[in-house]
Amino acid sequence: MKDKGSLRIYYLKLLKEQTQEDGLRKSRLIAEQFWQLPAIQKAQTILFYASSSFEVDTLLMIEKAFFYGKRVALPIVEQNQRNLIPTVISSMEDVHKGTYGINEPLSNPDKALAVKDLDAVVVPGLAFDKQYNRLGRGAGYYDRFLSTLPKSVITVGLAFDFQLTESLPTEAHDMRLNQVIIG
Repeated sequence: MKDKGSLRIYYLKLLKEQTQEDGLRKSRLIAEQFWQLPAIQKAQTILFYASSSFEVDTLLMIEKAFFYGKRVALPIVEQNQRNLIPTVISSMEDVHKGTYGINEPLSNPDKALAVKDLDAVVVPGLAFDKQYNRLGRGAGYYDRFLSTLPKSVITVGLAFDFQLTESLPTEAHDMRLNQVIIG
């Protein structure tokens, strides 16, 4: 399997086959490692993604970020612009099912952030390699968004152990992350 389409099918299948108990156990380990990163400890504003039921559970991290007094944002998907808008939330009650059935903040231009306001971005992916490349879902939202970030913003992927591979096929537009946490 060298083409991205086949890899997406393969990793999505593995994600959906993992038991909920294993996913939650590994998610807790990943969250512990996440909060040990010095850049995350220093970060004031973190853009998370709202995980689906088979992804690394980001809700644990979001709740802890609130506890630590961090400013928390989630992306709003602008489907027509193929863009992500980081938007501050004050609790998970500010979230609803949005584009593609993904939980996202209610649209509020007053709560939108510029990329320069971010300190860290937690990035979803179906697979990651040892060079911190990621395989996304194929629409390019995150690659476009990541290409606009200042170099000072740390980008962190979260993955279960089976989502890590030696190398992934990449193209010129694919953006490499700063860190991938495996659990």
